[in-house]
Amino acid sequence: MTQAARNIRSTEAGFETGAGAETGAETGAETGAEVEARAEVEARAEATTEVAPANANASATGTASATATPPPTATPITRPRRTVGPAVRPGATLAVTSAATAVALMNYTAPMLTLPGMTASFHTALSAQAWLLNGAPLGLAALLLIAGSLADDHGRRRAFLAGTLALGITMGLGALAPTTPTFTLARVAQGMASAAILASSLGLLVAAFPAGSARIRATGVWGAFVSGGIALGPLLAGSLATLNWRLIYGVLAVPALITAGFALRTLTESRAPRGGRPDVSAAFTLSLAFTALIGALTLGRDGWLRPGVLVLLAAAAVLTAVFVLVERRATSPMIDLALFRRAEFLASSAGALFTGLAVIGFFSYLPALLSRSLGTSPMNAAWLFVLWSGSAFVVALQARRLASRVAARHQLAIGFVLHAAGVLAMLGALTSGPLPRLIPGLLLAGIGSGLLNAALPRLAVESVPAERAAMGSGANNTARYIGSSAGVALTIAVAPAGPNTVLVLSAALAALAAALTVMLRSRARPGLSG
Repeated sequence: MTQAARNIRSTEAGFETGAGAETGAETGAETGAEVEARAEVEARAEATTEVAPANANASATGTASATATPPPTATPITRPRRTVGPAVRPGATLAVTSAATAVALMNYTAPMLTLPGMTASFHTALSAQAWLLNGAPLGLAALLLIAGSLADDHGRRRAFLAGTLALGITMGLGALAPTTPTFTLARVAQGMASAAILASSLGLLVAAFPAGSARIRATGVWGAFVSGGIALGPLLAGSLATLNWRLIYGVLAVPALITAGFALRTLTESRAPRGGRPDVSAAFTLSLAFTALIGALTLGRDGWLRPGVLVLLAAAAVLTAVFVLVERRATSPMIDLALFRRAEFLASSAGALFTGLAVIGFFSYLPALLSRSLGTSPMNAAWLFVLWSGSAFVVALQARRLASRVAARHQLAIGFVLHAAGVLAMLGALTSGPLPRLIPGLLLAGIGSGLLNAALPRLAVESVPAERAAMGSGANNTARYIGSSAGVALTIAVAPAGPNTVLVLSAALAALAAALTVMLRSRARPGLSG
């Protein structure tokens, strides 16, 4: 990332030096009266482009002879047009968006190790504990697609700034929350703020980096910071939870606000307005549909056939159907439904969904499995978590080297296969130990997750038109976090059967995902046009 930034800066410096030399040569060829006259005209009109013939300059100064002979050719003197806001700085854009993404993911994973302290502090009933974990996924799923569409239409920088500021403020409120409902509301708001960050980040990167190797590298780095945030969140939470579980949310609020300050100074606004009024009815309908779905997945942990769960599932299905009808009639739809005929978009969405189901769902519950089966302390669980997510971080950074040789959807399939192999390698270790037996499986699963985290953002922006990059990111991450909520629910549902059952479930879902991503292209190809 640092080398890329240096290359970009050196290129810009070379451009500016060359432009300065050319202007200097032109100025040296002019008379002193011409230079003085042009300076006076520019001071009055602040013109960005002017043509300065010799006779006009002579008239302005009053010192040239009436018979002065004009030069054979009047050369236009062009100066750079002023722009509003900072110039595009790809290196800084990548650094700021990656940092904010890491903070958002640290906040997302923190409750994995702060849950015991929270439930003791709030005296939370067992039936309500799931809401402490699913507050952020609810906010993410409800707003991600909407945030991406709004960012494309009304400004990705604006959405990113709003998200980072809101994340810092709501994390501070979460640290001060006195009850389970207030903390859950704070987590929902944190999820919504994270949605604005995640959806707008890839749109900003697409605007800053040209298509090709530079953009592949940038999305790979961004994907690596997803893994980095997942790794650091539990580690920081585990270390601070021994003092007070509230500290993690107060501490994370600071870098979120600092990142907002850097974003204000370094990011350049980009948008792709389609015209027309915002699709408010579709946004409202989709938010309600996702809210009902996440609510059903959360409550379903205590029984899938309860009336409340069935009502929420039915409501989610009906609202989704209404959303499709609204989008078909909209002049400026929030999401182009024709994208679902694209093989790449289907592979991106399916890959994200199964990443949530098979990978995030399992690893979100792994600390609880370690504590329950082996009596592992929160800090030891956090270090084991780092083995997985840390290896994912390293692999995602290096995955750009595969871009010219491996298609993104094939990279997804390989990632899912490696995750399945790593999870199966842990069979038996969660019941009898010892802990070192988990290390090979965690590293292998981490390599698979790194490939997934590098391929998903790449496929998210490649599967949609460039001007809809933030919407593509929103759709991809929506599928991921809906999948994670369903994955956690499935994991908890089968956990009473034993840790090995949980491992087999995760491996089976990953194997299904690998097969599906390979098959999607041949199945979707007949429906493609253009």
